[in-house]
Amino acid sequence: MTTTATFRVHAVPATALDLVRRTGRDAAGHPVEACLAGGGEPLRCCLRDAEAGEALLLFGYAPPIDAAAYREIGPVFAHAAACPGPDHDGGHPPAWRGRPQVLRAYDREGRICGGRLHDGTDPEAVIAELFADPRVRQLHSRNVVYGCFMFTVERAAG
Repeated sequence: MTTTATFRVHAVPATALDLVRRTGRDAAGHPVEACLAGGGEPLRCCLRDAEAGEALLLFGYAPPIDAAAYREIGPVFAHAAACPGPDHDGGHPPAWRGRPQVLRAYDREGRICGGRLHDGTDPEAVIAELFADPRVRQLHSRNVVYGCFMFTVERAAG
């Protein structure tokens, strides 16, 4: 988890990653795929791109959403062994700054209530714009080309 004054960015929770590593099964019950990184795979455990040769898992992940109709399972990469998680403190992952993303907004019931494509140059401004809508409880950042879940953004407590 990383923090700024207005929002918190969350990687895939360690408990979810531990379950996948322990059982070898993903959110759909399918076996996970072990692989070596070619380099550049977006790691949802530590919010950076993989370096060539790192041991990874590819598996289906379902971000927690209250509304069952909006629950999706999609492919994500994570380290094959537990890692310390994100090593930065400042909101949007620095390694992914400049990367176009889609921010999808969800309300308190877990239903999609908006979203926006951004070019990655000022993700904080787009996050602030989406959180200006009081209906928005959380955002999911998603890869533009593949649509894969990247991380969750929530309002900062306080």
